[in-house]
Amino acid sequence: MFKAVHHTLASLLFLSAGACALAADVNLNGILGNKALLVIDGGKPRWLAVGESSPEGVKLISIAGESAAFELGGKRQTLKLGETDRLNAGSSAAGAGTQIVTLSASGNGHFVTTGQINGQSVQFIVDTGASFITLGGSDAKRLNINYLGGQRVAMATANGVVPAYRVKLDEVRVGTVMLNNVDGIVQPETSMGVVLLGMSFLNRMEMKRDGETMVLRKRF
Repeated sequence: MFKAVHHTLASLLFLSAGACALAADVNLNGILGNKALLVIDGGKPRWLAVGESSPEGVKLISIAGESAAFELGGKRQTLKLGETDRLNAGSSAAGAGTQIVTLSASGNGHFVTTGQINGQSVQFIVDTGASFITLGGSDAKRLNINYLGGQRVAMATANGVVPAYRVKLDEVRVGTVMLNNVDGIVQPETSMGVVLLGMSFLNRMEMKRDGETMVLRKRF
């Protein structure tokens, strides 16, 4: 009888463990050869090689260009470089509605990431000192932003006061976080090289920084 009870308890524990579907927030932060740099559940960045699994059970299946395929509990999901999504073992599509992204600091301490404005790729740098998402003239032209139709303003910069235009950006995306109708500033006479991810975007995020990692979660 003891054996029967022991067997029954073991079976119940196994079924209970299987019923609790595995899940993990995974950010694809970098790719180098057959390795991917991941941030899992907001932890420290770690490298995984193809075929290797993390302690959380996330397995790197393959790498193709700027994308990587992962598996958790037998279910697969593909992420693009810079994206964060929630992998759920209990469903084939992992966290389609997740609105969270994890950023890692560069060597100079800045948080730089690839994102999109109006569906086109840009290089963002997080700048909590900027009131708005701020673009130089060359980026605005490349993105076909009609800034001349916006509100003309004067901006104080390190180089003095420069003319600028306040605009509305239809869509701003960083990883899986997407916002619509975001205030932006275009400085047509300034060549910036990057786009400042300012407070008009960040104010709508829950921001959490832990050392060289920053997690942005959409609030509204």
